Amino acid sequence: MRGLRGVKGMVVMAAVLVLVSLQAFAATDHSEFVKGPFKDGQSVTKVCLECHEKQAEEVMKTTHFTWAGTPNHIKGMEKSTKTYGKKNMINNFCTTPFNGPDGVVHESCNKCHAGYGWTRTNNFDFTDKTKVDCLVCHALKGNYDRAAVGCEVNMSAILKGSMNLELAAQSVGKPNLINCGYCHFYGGGGDAVKHAGLDSTLLYADKKQDVHMAKKVKGGQEMMCQDCHKTKEHRIAGASSQMAHYDARVTCEDCHSGAKAPHQKSKNKNILNKHLASVACQTCHIPVFAKGQATKMMWNWSDVGKDIKPEEEFDKETFAKHKGTFKWGMNVVPVYAWYNGKIDRYMLGDKIKDPSKPVIMTKPVGDIKDKTAKIYPYKYFTGTQPMDSKFKYLSTFQQYKELWVNFDWQKALVNGAKSTEGLPYSGKYQFVKTVSYISAQHEVSPKEDALQCGECHMGGTRMNWAALGYKGDPMQYGGRTAAVAAKKSLKKKK
Repeated sequence: MRGLRGVKGMVVMAAVLVLVSLQAFAATDHSEFVKGPFKDGQSVTKVCLECHEKQAEEVMKTTHFTWAGTPNHIKGMEKSTKTYGKKNMINNFCTTPFNGPDGVVHESCNKCHAGYGWTRTNNFDFTDKTKVDCLVCHALKGNYDRAAVGCEVNMSAILKGSMNLELAAQSVGKPNLINCGYCHFYGGGGDAVKHAGLDSTLLYADKKQDVHMAKKVKGGQEMMCQDCHKTKEHRIAGASSQMAHYDARVTCEDCHSGAKAPHQKSKNKNILNKHLASVACQTCHIPVFAKGQATKMMWNWSDVGKDIKPEEEFDKETFAKHKGTFKWGMNVVPVYAWYNGKIDRYMLGDKIKDPSKPVIMTKPVGDIKDKTAKIYPYKYFTGTQPMDSKFKYLSTFQQYKELWVNFDWQKALVNGAKSTEGLPYSGKYQFVKTVSYISAQHEVSPKEDALQCGECHMGGTRMNWAALGYKGDPMQYGGRTAAVAAKKSLKKKK
């Protein structure tokens, strides 16, 4: 009996420990600590700081707050101590967030800045903890929303009753897909615009769209972003194919290695595993992107102000007089390129050697001879934007008012040169073509939908073998080792 009582006592103690552990890992109910009403976002942050000052200090050191970091992702700039990011770089979507002497358009760009009040280029205090927006990442209820302008919470939504700021503050917990997607689904100015396979349809995706993020009831694994994008001291792992800096890498091998190594149960595992030296996991397991809705594939700023009859493509606009013309794609087959962990990036002020050729805004670094490089899938995004005819660099221009309202390129370029990060304008401009390689990392298909041999080999047309440096299909001409050997042999003969 004494032995049984001892066992029973141990069981009870174990149960208590489990309960305590579960409570420790469960989200803390903040309804007793956080009391409103709140007049604005900073009022909420001040309450958060009473317990989480250290966490706010961590956020203030991240690229989500600073919008800049050292260019450790860009080939040739790895040792630079100057910081680069959204606040001083240019792309071929909305181009730049600094668009004129008053920086008004900065407000709409900064809807996705993890802070309050950055409405002009130089008016933001990066040392003020109360400026940190805790809710955009942590509010789980209350329909938290940021205003379209003003870099503050959406006060009009509160007045209408569609948003409850107090409930949002009381509901804080670990971020979910909605929190991360609030900004990352809408990059480039709208839902599904910029990224390859990262948009709001992932919130209700089935496993065929994304085996990781789909809900379990739809066959997926119901993973959150931070399951892959590991976070330490609020620094979130991940290397964007467009940005200069990353804090840490995310790789498929983080999960799929060791006991969980891929292809273990496949009858072709030996052949498939040979591919791993040259082919990234994403190449086979993301056969198409933009499965849930169409993504923007082209943006021609050169058509701003024209009178073009707008049409629809996949239920998306193909022309807006203040933005130009667009093309969209759905279930898009990626283009493929070698990537060794670095990118080539057009930086603000870089001279354009040949304006008749497309300007490469961002492209992966690597080739068939680079043993550290693998073949990855990309969204090939094209466009047009203004170049200074004299100085031969891409120009900064004011979108708000002068372009978006008046459609006046001359005034837009003059005012763009007056912004803090703006470049001198000679008075003459011309349009050039631009290209970006945007990595396809999301919408991972289930294994049954992965690429089959015949799609790339034996007459398959998916891969452009010549562009990748091969003589032809590696099944006929040999893999990258054979291809490199053949080139070396050819050089010796010459």
